[in-house]
Amino acid sequence: MNTDVKIAVFGGGSWATAIVKMLCENLDQVGWYMRSAYAAEHIKRNGHNPTYISSAEFNPKQLKLSNDINELIVYADYLIFAIPSAFVKSELDKITVPLKGKVIFSAIKGIVPESGLLVGDHFFTHFNIPFEDIGVITGPCHAEEVAMERLSYLTIACKDENKAKIIAKSLSSRFIKTKLTDDVIGTEYAAMLKNIYAIAAGIAHGLGYGDNFQAVLMSNAIREMKRFVKKEQKIKRNINDSAYLGDLLVTGYSVFSRNRMFGNMIGKGYTVKSAMMEMSMVAEGYYATKSAYEINKKNKAKTPILNTVYEILYKHKNAKTAFEKLTELVD
Repeated sequence: MNTDVKIAVFGGGSWATAIVKMLCENLDQVGWYMRSAYAAEHIKRNGHNPTYISSAEFNPKQLKLSNDINELIVYADYLIFAIPSAFVKSELDKITVPLKGKVIFSAIKGIVPESGLLVGDHFFTHFNIPFEDIGVITGPCHAEEVAMERLSYLTIACKDENKAKIIAKSLSSRFIKTKLTDDVIGTEYAAMLKNIYAIAAGIAHGLGYGDNFQAVLMSNAIREMKRFVKKEQKIKRNINDSAYLGDLLVTGYSVFSRNRMFGNMIGKGYTVKSAMMEMSMVAEGYYATKSAYEINKKNKAKTPILNTVYEILYKHKNAKTAFEKLTELVD
């Protein structure tokens, strides 16, 4: 598919790499901002990311690679941000060129810690981007399976359906199917919350709980997600859709889930710091837990799983004791 719309992806991790691979199936050229000049040069020479999902191969001639964020913003019409939420603000602080007229899509599964805002709200509040020019890309979709070209599904959310269609068409291929929704807030919160529940699933596994309890935990997690999101925005949505329940399940159960892996290590007795060092990857759910907990202080939704994960990660409560208590609160 040839198109006059220029798209750039911002981020050098697994999810950003997967999105670039999807776009390269359709576009003649894809902009790619990577903070690491070494990684960018490696891709130019060798055609793969040296650090993340290196099995994904690229034609370097298809890529406009740069470690200058402003160069890629000027180049592209549509900007897809796939930077871990913990580093979003420090990267956005580098922007010196206008964002006016650009369409922003967030593939970030978390809240900006410094502002406590969803990524879309952060762009609206701090960069004056209209909500009609802000969208969300969510799963259920693991980057590693995209690299293997296994059938995967994406949900594209935007208030402007035409802009959602452009991104959907650009990402669709023989192994990627897309659907549209206008529930930008709901899908963005769901993408954040499912990482927290995946940490809970990992902790349970690390503590020795079996599949029976995991099923109960995930059943309660989707209901908890529904209560949380409903407090933030009360609109008609089917929480059983793939963007909500599907993304929760794949993140809670998949061997590729970084958040489940992180939780599993906590359940086995690792400290937060040692688990992060061992993984050498960002578990978005760790940062999301604190942000979601703070948001829910105001909303007061019933969130026993979120509260338990928060107590373990931030209050240093004993995981075994905390989960014994949680088993009495779920059904």
